Amino acid sequence: MTIQLFITCLNDALYPGTGVATTEILERLGHSVEFDPRQTCCGQMHLNSGYTDEAIQLAERWLDIYEDAECIVSPSGSCVANVREMFGHAGHWTQNSNLIERAAKMDGKLFELSEFILKFGGMDVLNPYFPHRVTYHPTCHGARALGLKDSPEQLLRQVQGLDFVELSEKWQCCGFGGTFSLKNSDTSAAMLQDKCETICALDVEYCVAIDNSCLMHIGGGLRKDGKVPKVIHLAEVLASQEPK
Repeated sequence: MTIQLFITCLNDALYPGTGVATTEILERLGHSVEFDPRQTCCGQMHLNSGYTDEAIQLAERWLDIYEDAECIVSPSGSCVANVREMFGHAGHWTQNSNLIERAAKMDGKLFELSEFILKFGGMDVLNPYFPHRVTYHPTCHGARALGLKDSPEQLLRQVQGLDFVELSEKWQCCGFGGTFSLKNSDTSAAMLQDKCETICALDVEYCVAIDNSCLMHIGGGLRKDGKVPKVIHLAEVLASQEPK
């Protein structure tokens, strides 16, 4: 099918490798991938910070770009959750019936990457190879807002050569939460320290997640304390291939 890539601000600005890996995965699965350069922020930070008018302008712009798409895939549970859950809520808060109706028409068209693979299959085609000791952090928006729970672990457990170690206290937030980490820095730092300690206790090489926002936070904490584990997005693990 033809898939529109929703790459999100953070991936575009700081983690372009995740977008490249996502495109490689979708194309290996036989899909045609398109990228509309008009895409901008979905408005999540504006909405979370109380800038409702600005958030709705961005939501309407997002819908202008994507509402005619056959299918949309993004390597971000956080931004997918904002579109899927919050566009409609914002419409109700502001009694914007047009936004409510347009948001409802996106049902079944927008997927987070791991959600897409789990629904449509293709791990046998991808046959990823990542010979490292790895754990998985289930990000809050993916696990709770999208209801993925720890299902991306199912994909990691199928990766050739990967030694998977389950993270203790894995449902605990890493403390990022976008502007939460700015407005509540002491609390955020304490939550991050707990998360980093549980990761380091596993003697793993990598911590994987489906959101680079959380990985940026966790990775910063690990580097600050000189810890060994690195962070990597799930898309980059699934795109990895055994050398020929």
